[in-house]
Amino acid sequence: MKNSAQRTWGGRFTTGPTAAVQQFTESVSFDWRLYRQDIAGSIAHAQGLAKAGLITKAEAAKITRGLNAIQREIDTGKFHWDSALEDVHMNIETALVKKIGAAGKKLHTARSRNDQVATDLSLWVCDTAVDLIEQLGQLQLALVNLAEANQTVIIPGYTHLQRAQPVAFAHHCLAYVEMFERDLLRFAMTCGNAGRNSPLGSGAIAGSTLRLDRAAIAKQLGFSGVTQNSMDAVSNRDFVLDFLYAAAVTGTHLSRLAEDLILWSSAEFGFITISDAYTTGSSLMPQKKNPDICELTRGKTGRLYGNLVAVLTMLKGLPLTYNRDMQEDKEPLFDSADTLLATLRVVADMLRHIKVNRSRCETAAGDPLLLATDLVDFLVKNGTPFREAHHIIGALVAESEKTGIALPKLAGKKYGRAAEKVFDVHRALAARKTVGAPSPENIRAQITRWKKLLR
Repeated sequence: MKNSAQRTWGGRFTTGPTAAVQQFTESVSFDWRLYRQDIAGSIAHAQGLAKAGLITKAEAAKITRGLNAIQREIDTGKFHWDSALEDVHMNIETALVKKIGAAGKKLHTARSRNDQVATDLSLWVCDTAVDLIEQLGQLQLALVNLAEANQTVIIPGYTHLQRAQPVAFAHHCLAYVEMFERDLLRFAMTCGNAGRNSPLGSGAIAGSTLRLDRAAIAKQLGFSGVTQNSMDAVSNRDFVLDFLYAAAVTGTHLSRLAEDLILWSSAEFGFITISDAYTTGSSLMPQKKNPDICELTRGKTGRLYGNLVAVLTMLKGLPLTYNRDMQEDKEPLFDSADTLLATLRVVADMLRHIKVNRSRCETAAGDPLLLATDLVDFLVKNGTPFREAHHIIGALVAESEKTGIALPKLAGKKYGRAAEKVFDVHRALAARKTVGAPSPENIRAQITRWKKLLR
């Protein structure tokens, strides 16, 4: 008695795979997630077969009804996945044959699982990229709203994790909005690449002697064209790499945001308070309030990097065309998508419940050393060459540290009342009007721009 696997591809074989081999080679335990794309591709393919006269219109309609019924079963959790049938494709095809009979056996005409999975995966990547674009927009909106609610709060900006110059808290938030906009565009590009040319009709490697209207089938599935080389079509996973790279870079930005939030919420900074709902405690120390959501966000970035490297490594030595190694692209892809979607949602929620501690921010931003560069600019405006002015103020800072006399007082003694006014932090920020600088006027304009774009 032939087993399920033999019924799908076993004509050449006298025995089926052992149970251990079946377990080792099956992919349906994870690639079942492609079922919507697989069914959509099969419906379009069936209609293409009918148009080419390879099946009747009645058979195509029967196949379509059967596939739609199977999708409803999967959607409602009533479908039984059989690991002996290896993958999502053969599970659905076998169920179709059981449901509609001989017409179901004609569905795989003029295609292979090689072009089938490449099509399914392209569609899945594009669909999921759209979901991530939506979630990135929600995260951006949370940051814009946080910026808008705290437009007048000033904090120290840091380089080398040392206080550098004063910036608006809102300006810092909007920096991440810019980063996530680039991530959004990367996912849009990923979707564009994945949805550009349909591989369906490329067969296992060399197309088919049975001619279908590939362009019409591609258009039905939402592709803008068809692949021009059957060998490249079935072996291409660049769009998977595009997705994993976009996910890894987004993870970088999320991790940097998380690190800022961790620092700001510490007792040493105290700039923000994260809601209790997004923190945890200690099993030993009753006073602890730990920013675990931020720490997990930072940690999960490693998974996103690892998934990209895993698929790059898997692909690097493969000869053309399809090799079973390529089955290993799906688990990293699905894991990155799940990890990133979950992280984007929880970080956006956390940002909506952050409180900014204005007094702590203003105390830190009141450090006069933050405006040492403005004092250099003051000398430059009065005719001193920049390098000379830089050296003069550097020496004045050293004198302040040595004597304990505040920098504004020393500047006033040496350069008069006008030099002391340089150390008014609000005045200093208001003067930063160049494009991209953190003047209140610029920040208001940026908040307005982002709210309009995100709406």
